[in-house]
Amino acid sequence: MPSRTDSRLRIAVLADSDTRWKWGALTARRLAERVPEGDCAASRPAAPELDGFLLRGRATPTPRQLAEVGVSPDALREVTMAQFLDTTGELGEGRAYDVIVLALVGGAAQAALHGLAARRPGHTRRPVIVTGYVGVVYEKLADGLLLRHGADVVLANSHHDAERFRAVYEGVGADASAVTEAALPFLGGAAYQEEPGRDTVVFAAQPSVPESRADRQYLLRRLVDHARRHPGREVVLKLRSKPGEHTTHIEEHPFQKLAKGMDLPPNFSLAYGNMGEILDRTDLLVTVSSTAALESLHRSVPTAVLTDLGVREALGNHHFLGSGCLASWDRLDAGHRPTPDAGWLAAQGVAPGEAYHRAFDHVRERMSELLSKESLPPIAPYYTAATAPGYLPGILARHHLAPDGTPLPGAAPANEPTGLRRLVRDAVRDAARGAYRHGVQRVAPVIRRMGEL
Repeated sequence: MPSRTDSRLRIAVLADSDTRWKWGALTARRLAERVPEGDCAASRPAAPELDGFLLRGRATPTPRQLAEVGVSPDALREVTMAQFLDTTGELGEGRAYDVIVLALVGGAAQAALHGLAARRPGHTRRPVIVTGYVGVVYEKLADGLLLRHGADVVLANSHHDAERFRAVYEGVGADASAVTEAALPFLGGAAYQEEPGRDTVVFAAQPSVPESRADRQYLLRRLVDHARRHPGREVVLKLRSKPGEHTTHIEEHPFQKLAKGMDLPPNFSLAYGNMGEILDRTDLLVTVSSTAALESLHRSVPTAVLTDLGVREALGNHHFLGSGCLASWDRLDAGHRPTPDAGWLAAQGVAPGEAYHRAFDHVRERMSELLSKESLPPIAPYYTAATAPGYLPGILARHHLAPDGTPLPGAAPANEPTGLRRLVRDAVRDAARGAYRHGVQRVAPVIRRMGEL
């Protein structure tokens, strides 16, 4: 494996959706930024040698979604889990990485950890494994954390999250030393300033919050009504994905589909694109529980978290209790602008100013310590055949791995098809994804409605 004191970090990012690619790629950049003075890796430049791997599945990002993130890796390829392990699990020169960032849902992260461990039995000269969460952690806290256990660094996006993460690991008797406090890697941008003549309200949509068609129609109707009440105000519905694209969560009732046929006022519009660029011209950000609220609060943009559908764990807006941002459409229609609580912002890692710039110092110190070691302990997830014999095999099987973490027969073909065979395969794969997305967004809701008759 190349020396860990090379001038340029070699980082592999494995991601399974557009949002996780954004988190993983930007986390990789943060890891390679300036480290504390006097550290052995202080000479590393800001830009790492970054190889991107997109885990093949229903939410594999499209080229448009990748371009929206704005990160150009040195190499990018779509892989199965077994192919990723083939590429990164060997000790051969030219394929060795200093760091592997697992930007994955919990089950996929657990499969990667067991797969990497199985590829290096007895070897302690290995990459540093990093994982974490894309945004607000409001559900499946214990499940998701224990599936990520075994990584060298489990990133927490705030002091609040770091305390919760350690409590989960310690509660089951697992090593909690990997939990490292940081912040979301994509916060930034200019602080909010009012601009004379500009009055823009942006609603940040989410693919699965709320979930039901009726609730989504309600939010859309209230947003359109807000535009009618304020004809001099620009009202924007910021969408996560275009029709046919998928994100981390399944979107059965896309807002753009629900808006078809509605009588929309001229000051109402739909928007795609980078959230940071949208926030550059936002005077009020409204959402149910999107991570966009954290981006907005970090930039001091007035931010409202809706209570119209209740404050419930299923919606994720309970995460904003104590923030000062909870509000209803009735109050917003009447001109209310929430004032965030400074203490809450600091605890959540989104307080503006110097604190955010120092938020990754602990991570860099931890990374420098790990990278300077001649060897690392074997990867040791909490879930094993002894601790979770009825749970772990099923998780590994979903990624075509055997209970011991080795690829099942046929999981990683020795040779990828080329030429015409590859074109045909890619066309069939794209058609299959399109059929799946059509089934999720159109056929499944119809079948459910028929079942309710």
